[in-house]
Amino acid sequence: MKIAVAMSGGVDSSVTAALLKKEGHIVTGITMLVVPEDEARGTRASETASQVAEVLGIKHHVIDLRAIFADQIISKFCEQYSLGRTPNPCVQCNKYIKFGVLYEKARELGTEMLATGHYAQIEKRAADGRFLLLKGIDRRRDQSYFLYGLTQEQLSHTLFPLGNRTKNSVKEIAAGMNLPVASSESREICFIPDNNYSRFLRKYSSSSTKPGVIKDLRGNALGEHRGIINYTIGQRKRLGIAAKQPLYVVAIDSESNTVVVGEKKDIYSQECIITDVNWTATSGISGVMQVHAKIRYLHPEAEAVLTPEDRGKVRIKFSQPQMAITSGQSAVFYDGDVVLGGGIIEEVVCGYKNPLAN
Repeated sequence: MKIAVAMSGGVDSSVTAALLKKEGHIVTGITMLVVPEDEARGTRASETASQVAEVLGIKHHVIDLRAIFADQIISKFCEQYSLGRTPNPCVQCNKYIKFGVLYEKARELGTEMLATGHYAQIEKRAADGRFLLLKGIDRRRDQSYFLYGLTQEQLSHTLFPLGNRTKNSVKEIAAGMNLPVASSESREICFIPDNNYSRFLRKYSSSSTKPGVIKDLRGNALGEHRGIINYTIGQRKRLGIAAKQPLYVVAIDSESNTVVVGEKKDIYSQECIITDVNWTATSGISGVMQVHAKIRYLHPEAEAVLTPEDRGKVRIKFSQPQMAITSGQSAVFYDGDVVLGGGIIEEVVCGYKNPLAN
């Protein structure tokens, strides 16, 4: 097959290209530029990918997607933070940019499939021909959480060659082939190289970062915050207020520019409402469904029940309260290794009386 490999210069995508070429496919490397120019200090992704492609003897193309990435991903990332939410831009990038726009660019180059270095697997179910998204066998590296938004059409022309391999084995392959891969691991968010969210948001967000009031759950003012973009649910450090016991952010209200704090027990919730749901292994649900769900990438799966709501939304009720369920993040539903679907956490059903609701 003629396969385009999304190459970042890292070990995973480089080995992906190497494995596919070894299998006899016609491989083309394709690197997308998405990071704003003034945020790219010290990054040489396209140069490193080009060097790897030269070693492998494959063509390599660099596609400039900075304008559409800024419009579709960065601007929405900033907007969500200004609303007191904590978004996951990697989920949106995978759906709309990497497996959307980049794939279309790859097709223009004459390729049939798009392969990436994600640790996940795709299988075609014989019974109905539906494409299933499964966890990678390396549980420490499994990235199926970030891929739940892919449609059936996207899954049909996608390959994940590393899904049945471990990270250590991939590193060994790269070393054995002397591939000039980047030594550093991927950043948490690619367009924030130094992981300084506050600095990035102050620079690129048009929303106000003005100070406001920090309140407790009784509505008492405890101090002043530095702008709501600097806070997220469950945060304990850098609150700037003194208290006898540790305090955590339990709510953020953009309209009143208020941050609410409480004790650790107050950041636990058992239910939340999910919107923008994408079903992967099924076309949807008409009744309750037992699942395991994750509310963040690094959060452990937990037993839960899904219940359909109006307008395609879903309610998740966990068997046990979960810590810091956060609006804007993604909740992903699993049945064993199979991704059933997922969506965006729209509302958290709290176990306390929120003074902002008055």
